[in-house]
Amino acid sequence: MLLSLKDRTFLVTGGGSGIGRAAAAAVVASGGNAMLAGRNVDKLAAAATEIEAIAAHGGQVRYEPADVTDEDQAARVVAATTAWNGRLDGVVHSAGGSETIGPLTQIDSAAWRNTVDLNVNGTMYVLKHAAREMVRGGGGSFVGISSIASSNTHRWFGAYGPSKAALDHLMMVAADELGASSVRVNGIRPGLTRTDMVAPIMESPAVSEDYRACTPLPRVGEAEDVANLAVFLLSDAAGFITGQVINVDGGHGLRRGPDLSGMLEPIFGADGLRGVV
Repeated sequence: MLLSLKDRTFLVTGGGSGIGRAAAAAVVASGGNAMLAGRNVDKLAAAATEIEAIAAHGGQVRYEPADVTDEDQAARVVAATTAWNGRLDGVVHSAGGSETIGPLTQIDSAAWRNTVDLNVNGTMYVLKHAAREMVRGGGGSFVGISSIASSNTHRWFGAYGPSKAALDHLMMVAADELGASSVRVNGIRPGLTRTDMVAPIMESPAVSEDYRACTPLPRVGEAEDVANLAVFLLSDAAGFITGQVINVDGGHGLRRGPDLSGMLEPIFGADGLRGVV
């Protein structure tokens, strides 16, 4: 398969940590150039230094601080990536997260809005401006990082699942619109993946055991598992694939969402978890 990304330039949002950092490392290891974007400049700098050490195939790495919930900043980082080598070949959009957890009846509405802003609006801003450049360049590939929480209900996950479901649908709409310009758009739904964001879940014995019971393959996902698929979707080997949202979850999507009651009942109480305020 043609998985070389040599002489191509990609934007990786959320590139300072977790899945974004792993995706950027995989891009560079495949010969591509990766522009890391994120809000934390220290994390971006550390990730860039780490990735430079594996740039044996000619790929390069740079970083540009940006908050994707600000459209002007999203447009700026897309422009900087394009200017680097004169074109934008693709994007791995990994910037995302959540400020909400707990029963819907107790969700902080400002935190809900912030989560939707990051996962929905931030995705749209990056896609909007990146797609313009890829269309001008004759094509490209956009990969949005979603979550199994978008397809399998995750009780008490707050805005995260609904906002990632919106991301999934945006990927499909964009694929339908942009296919005529040879721009492919796909999503990836990771299951439980070892990152800083899910550390509290992995540190809870009850919740970790429930994840194991819900996952056919007997291990936790690694960021590199997601990065491997992202590189495939960016490459020519995926040239006839668009509009798909693909699970990288060890089979978890075949069963049910996790039971977080063991972690959250001590905080909200059994009655609180069923909506009592």
